[in-house]
Amino acid sequence: MKFPEDCLYTKQHEWVKVKGDTATVGITDYAQKELGDVVFVELPKVGDTFDTNEPFGNVESVKAVSEVFCPVAGEVLEVNQDLVSSPEWVNTDPYGDAWFVKLKVTDPEEFKELFNSEEYEEYVAEESAE
Repeated sequence: MKFPEDCLYTKQHEWVKVKGDTATVGITDYAQKELGDVVFVELPKVGDTFDTNEPFGNVESVKAVSEVFCPVAGEVLEVNQDLVSSPEWVNTDPYGDAWFVKLKVTDPEEFKELFNSEEYEEYVAEESAE
C-alpha cells in the first residue's frame, strides 16, 4: 500500500494535500482496497460547508456503501465531477485523479490533528492486526 509523504491522513482513511488554505481530499489506498471495486461516488456541491469529521459524500463498492468524512472544517471550492462518471479511479489512482473535493479550510490549526504518512502507516498496521 502507498502512503505518500505529501499527504496528511485521518482515522477514517481520508487523505489531505494542503496548499495554502486549500485542502484536496480523497480516500486512501488502504480504504479503496478494503472497499473493493468502487462503482459509485456521491459528492457534495460547490459552496457546501462541513465541520471536521462530518460526512460529505459516499463511496459505493461491490461490498458496501461507506461515508466519506471531512478531515478539516471548510467550504467546498471544487468537486471532482470526473470521478462521478469514472468512480473506478478510486481503485486505480486514489491519490491522483480520484480526489473528491477541494476545500477552503476554516482553521489551518486542524491539520495538526491529522496523521503524517509514517503515523498513518502505523495506524493502519495496528488496525489490520485487530
